[in-house]
Amino acid sequence: MAINLYQPFTNPITGETFKCISFSPESYVMEWALAPKGYVPFEHIHYYQDEVFYVESGRLKLKVEGKEHILNPGEQFTVPMGAAHVAENNGDETLKCIVSYNPGSDYYTFSQCFIGLQYDGEYNKKGQINVPKMAYFIHATKCKALARPTTIPKLAFKFVVPFFGVIGSVAGWNKQLARYID
Repeated sequence: MAINLYQPFTNPITGETFKCISFSPESYVMEWALAPKGYVPFEHIHYYQDEVFYVESGRLKLKVEGKEHILNPGEQFTVPMGAAHVAENNGDETLKCIVSYNPGSDYYTFSQCFIGLQYDGEYNKKGQINVPKMAYFIHATKCKALARPTTIPKLAFKFVVPFFGVIGSVAGWNKQLARYID
């Protein structure tokens, strides 16, 4: 059964909760909550999408291209495509945001894979998902809405995705992928 992104999912390590609100090729919109001391487990870059954060409650600490931004309720910030960023909640209350990815492209499929790995416990002690499997899923689905961890250089990422495409095919990761996507 495919991952239903309209049902909330919480990563128990990072404290992130994800719930899709709407999806179209123009925009993928989700509710995103972050528990106190919660965090995004790695700095990353979206190649083809802007990411817009709108804070409903709590306080968002967002680092974009090395510059720190603090957002309070009612404030919005757009991370432009191609900008390295990471977020955390260093406040005492749960942070609640509406986050949109523009364009939406195939972000629904990307998210089904991303959340599916978390459902299956495919993350490390920091809450980072299984990058080789995610690279395989990106390759197998020809996903355009991708995010690259900044720990993997851009040139290396171009080789990592197809490399794990081959590894995943041999290892049978397609069965896991088939459980995640529509």
